[in-house]
Amino acid sequence: MNDLALLLTPEGRALLDEVRDTDPARELAVATRLRREHPAELVSAALGQARLRQRAAVKFGAEDAGRMFFTPNGVEQSTRASVAAYRARRMADSGVASVADLCCGIGGDAIALARAGIRVLAVDRDPLAAAAARANADALGLAGLIEVREADVTEVDTAGYDAVFVDPARRGGRGRIFDPEAYSPPLSWAVSAARRAPHAALKIAPGIPHEAVPEDAEAEWISDGGDVKEAVLWFGTEPGAVRATLLPGPRTLLSRALPDPPVRPPGRYLYEPDGAVIRAHLVAEVADQVDGGLLDATIAYVTADAPHPTPYATAYEITDHLPFNVKKLKALLRERQVGTLTVKKRGSAVEPEELRKKVKPQGPNAATVFLTRVAGAPAMLIGHPA
Repeated sequence: MNDLALLLTPEGRALLDEVRDTDPARELAVATRLRREHPAELVSAALGQARLRQRAAVKFGAEDAGRMFFTPNGVEQSTRASVAAYRARRMADSGVASVADLCCGIGGDAIALARAGIRVLAVDRDPLAAAAARANADALGLAGLIEVREADVTEVDTAGYDAVFVDPARRGGRGRIFDPEAYSPPLSWAVSAARRAPHAALKIAPGIPHEAVPEDAEAEWISDGGDVKEAVLWFGTEPGAVRATLLPGPRTLLSRALPDPPVRPPGRYLYEPDGAVIRAHLVAEVADQVDGGLLDATIAYVTADAPHPTPYATAYEITDHLPFNVKKLKALLRERQVGTLTVKKRGSAVEPEELRKKVKPQGPNAATVFLTRVAGAPAMLIGHPA
């Protein structure tokens, strides 16, 4: 709290501007110089904040991150701005004009909601997180739409709001928490709070078991640039719906409750579904789109005989299908003069770096090798992006 208070003073803000682009390798020299003119505590706070802003640029963009205030946990746990903006737009499009943002952290989601024209009550029991959220609303010119309150979210009355957004803490003293009932607050409490509101969204870990999804919720898995970022439980939308949404776009694939695709021999093309598609259990929908089947009943690789472009999977043209054998792979790569080798695996215990060391790729060409199973047997499929 003291660090943030120091940085919000005119001297602190000026120092933050001065150290904005400090190279971490030069921090000691910069700190030594600045301490001749400024208190050591302020210099340390400014350099620490500059380091956090540099890390946060990946999530928030350089312009916003360069104006915001962060905590180490805030950088780690905040929603990526593109994902928060997508979620806020969904709420705005549903007619939501006010949201109680519970467990707001440093305010990343509150910022996205306010930018979508939604009035926000942002609540967190951590005094430092609440102070950072308040400072961020002010720094980005959104203080008129965001009210920040330091409080226990379980004691906040949300009756006057169109929607509730809850982002429970999923990290503890020992790292990531996998049991939804060990979230803070527990998922069961968040679900009960959601059911009391006309609309609600609960941010949860993408690894949540499907059986833990309430029947009256819509479940959405979201990826950004191919990386799965989160799952969201929506209330007041389409109960029972399951979807995968890919950003940028957005592109959304909705479940049609298709049966599992058939297992078939490898075709000319292999499709690697996006991680959100896999998490949402929508591989069957992709297989249907590309007129394909599975290489193995337990593995999310789809194979087909013809190219069928789809935004929900990356296509590869397969040139070789072999039983798993390191010596044969090494000989084939030498024959093809492959020096750039991308190794992908699903259903294989072999580590990509270990395989690269063994086959020692050399040459001007590139290839992708898939280490997987075909109808239960260890196999290698070699090809390139289609």
